[in-house]
Order: sequence, then C-alpha cells, then structure tokens
Amino acid sequence: MMPPTGRECCQSLMPDLISNLPHNVIDAILILLPCKDAVRTSVLSKKWRYHWCRRTELTLDGSLWKQREDLNPTVRFREIISQLLTLHEGPITKFTLDIVHLKGLPEIDDFIYFLRNHIQDLVLRLPLRKQYALPSTLFTCSQLRHLNLHSCSIYHPSAFEGFDKLISLELCGVSTSSELLESLISHCPLLEQLELSTSEDLDMIEINAPMLRFFSFTGNISSICLKNVPRLVEAFLLGDIEQTESLDFAKIFESCSALKQLSLDFLSSEFVAEEGYKVPKRLPYNLNVRRFDLLDISLVESYKLSHILCLLRSFPYLEYLEMQVIDEDDSDTDEDEDEESLQPETLSELTFNHLVEFQLGSFIGGTSEMQFIKHLLANSPVLEILVINRQFLDKEPLDTREEIFTKISNFPRTSPKAEIVYKDFS
Repeated sequence: MMPPTGRECCQSLMPDLISNLPHNVIDAILILLPCKDAVRTSVLSKKWRYHWCRRTELTLDGSLWKQREDLNPTVRFREIISQLLTLHEGPITKFTLDIVHLKGLPEIDDFIYFLRNHIQDLVLRLPLRKQYALPSTLFTCSQLRHLNLHSCSIYHPSAFEGFDKLISLELCGVSTSSELLESLISHCPLLEQLELSTSEDLDMIEINAPMLRFFSFTGNISSICLKNVPRLVEAFLLGDIEQTESLDFAKIFESCSALKQLSLDFLSSEFVAEEGYKVPKRLPYNLNVRRFDLLDISLVESYKLSHILCLLRSFPYLEYLEMQVIDEDDSDTDEDEDEESLQPETLSELTFNHLVEFQLGSFIGGTSEMQFIKHLLANSPVLEILVINRQFLDKEPLDTREEIFTKISNFPRTSPKAEIVYKDFS
C-alpha cells in the first residue's frame, strides 16, 4: 500500500497533533479563547473534552445565554452556573460576570462561595436597578487583588478584617452607607486605585488609603476629605457637593503632597458663603499639581470663583491648564446677585511661572474671558501654546470675531514662544 501523501497525510496527522499537545500548551490556548469557544474545544478529542474545566480565568456574559423561544435567559444562566460548579476543576483566579442586560436577577451566592479561596480578580456587573445584596462570603475572599462591582448593595460584616492584597477597587452604582464605605477603603492597606460612582447621596467620607495613587469620584456627596493619601498622583472629583457653604479645599487636599493631576467639576454646586467668611488668597500650603482641568466654570466675580483662584495660586508648578467656561450670559445670577465681570485686581498674585499650555473651551469672547486671557499671557513666561475653542464664537458676525481675535493678538506676552491657536472641537 502506498503511504498517504499531500492532503491525506495532513488529515491523518492533525488529530494526533491536537491530542498530543502538552497540557500546559492546551491551557495556554484555552486561556486566549472566549469562554464559549473554550467549551466548544471539548469535541476535538477525549483529551480536550474537559480541559476547559481547568481554566483559571472565566468570563460569563450575554453571549452564553442568548434567548431562544423555548428558553428564558435566566434559566439558561442558572444551567451554566450549575455546570461550572459541577464540572470545574482547580481554582478560578479571574472571573467576570456581566449580566447587566439580564432581566431576571439569578442567585449567585453559591458561585461566590465557590470562588472565595482563590479568586484574585473579580468583576460583577449585575442587572441595572436591581441592587443585588452581595453575600457576606465576598468579604472572605482573602486573595482579592482587583474588585469591580456594579449595581449591587454591599454591607460588610462587623467581623470583616479587610482585603490585605487588594490594589484596585471600583464601585459603580453601588448602594452602601458612608460609614461602611469609609471602613471598606481603610481596610485595604495596599489600595492603589479607587473609583467610586455613586447612585445615591452620600454623607461626608474620609479617604484613608496611604498607598493610593489614583482616585476618581462621581456622584453627590455632602463633603469629601482626602485624609491620608500621601502617594496620590491623580484625582478626578466630579458631581455635586450638597453642603458647599462648608467647603474647605485646605482640608480636602491637606495630605495630597504628591498630587500632580487634578480634574474638578464640583462647580455646578451652589456655593453659599458663610457669614463673615472670606475665601483665602491661597491654601496654607502649596501643591505639586502639574495639570489642572476645570469643567463648567463661570469667570465672573463670585464666591465660587474665589475658591478656584485660591487653588490656582496654590499650584505654583502648574504646566497644563484647561478650562471649560460657562457662558457668562447663561450663568445662574440667582446664586449671587453681586456677580459681575472679572476685575484685574481679583487676579492679583496669580502667576503661571511654569505653564506651558492653556486650553480654553466654550469661548465666546466675554469680558471676563478676555480679562483672564490677558492676565495669563502677561504672567506666563514659558507659555508655548494657548488653544481657544471658537465653536460658540463662530455664531457671532465676522466683524465681531475679527475684533476679538485682534484684541487677543495685541495682548502683551511675557513668553516669546507663546502661540495662540483657534480650534473647533465639535
């Protein structure tokens, strides 16, 4: 008999090659496949049949239980979880459950119990508006390094000793109390990244996380204090502060000695001055902030603007500044009846000795905007570029625009490199 050649030879060899792959090679292949495709490899050979059950990383999402006419997706989900609990061998160190669009809210307590001893990276994106109460078992997952929770409620037990290895925590739409949130954060001594997006109003919280390097907060809160964050480099504070009459930036940023990037959008809040209180010119200390992003700010004389100028004077090493300006004509004049255009003396002692780039968004050529640009150009000795978003200005007549551009071009500049660029970012 003639030996097989060509295509026949390849076909006869392929099953043996697949079957004889070393276990570590099969594991490496399976880890790269989506969970659904990994399960399908069970038909390749007997050796592959249950190999997917040893995967250390699993992702369960809607692609696994697409609704059929004869099967409710929640039922299908329960079947998959049951099979995993029955068939899986060895530890699961990384698990993602994404059931945001699942109408029902299936029971997952048993599966969290199954994961508890080895899980290091856990992502739970649960159905919206259901607020699943996570079991206390979650707080026994001592190997956790990354925890990402969406749309659930968490109330850790009083015996909770902390996540000693956790380095990143993201809570989005999570229901809890300010006290428990404070406690949870303080019980993660290695925490480096913290992202909070709340779905409900919170009382004041203090962030006690000595290893924290990145912090993002979005939501409504009465007050926030970065109490113990000496390594914090980036902070994003977006939302509303309810009790802004007691806003104290000196207290908020007191321990932020390493802070280099700050984005602030608490400015839509209503600032109310306490009787007899005057905003200080600057903080009692300087911060090492190099980038400062201000969203939705009105450059008119106001108690609110005084807080921002206080911060700017306290950032002597600022290199990049971006402002998204609210139209002066659209600002809320009911907030402060004494609001008026920005005056030169208000900007006294405000210098930008290290500023390289300034971006001004939503520019309309108002009096206060022009005054701020004039001051900045005259007090920025190393400025290289001033970028102005002219999108809203383009609605003005051509002669009005030309007049504004001419005025800006004639403003004195201390930096010989300063270039003014007009862009439309729409």
